[in-house]
Amino acid sequence: MLKQTVTEFTVATRGRGLHEVTHDVAAWVSHSGIRTGLITLHVRHTSASLLIQENADPDVQEDLDRFFARLAPDGDPIYRHTIEGEDDMPAHVRAALTAVNLSIPIIGGALALGTWQGIYLWEHRKHRHTRRIAAHLIGE
Repeated sequence: MLKQTVTEFTVATRGRGLHEVTHDVAAWVSHSGIRTGLITLHVRHTSASLLIQENADPDVQEDLDRFFARLAPDGDPIYRHTIEGEDDMPAHVRAALTAVNLSIPIIGGALALGTWQGIYLWEHRKHRHTRRIAAHLIGE
């Protein structure tokens, strides 16, 4: 019988960077009782994003941050939307270039992630924020 459930995860960020949420999401899926299905995650903000990325080597995360700093630099004079600071518009650009939604299959009651894959909230602002991730799980 098909069933579904929803929840919301709250992530207190330390500022710009990747914040892993794999454990929290996996625990919720495990306790749901759904063995086969699909989870959809959606970050409810315009200056943060979600991604699946390597969780073994921290150099990957640092390299991603450096790449995006080059791609969408803080304080670039091209931006007109700067009401919340020099990192405001670059954060929106970074979110637009990444994803705010993820869909992950559930197989055998667990997230179908690869060995080195983790789920991350990517905070694009320099300062601490409290971010919300809506989750919808459907399956049997």
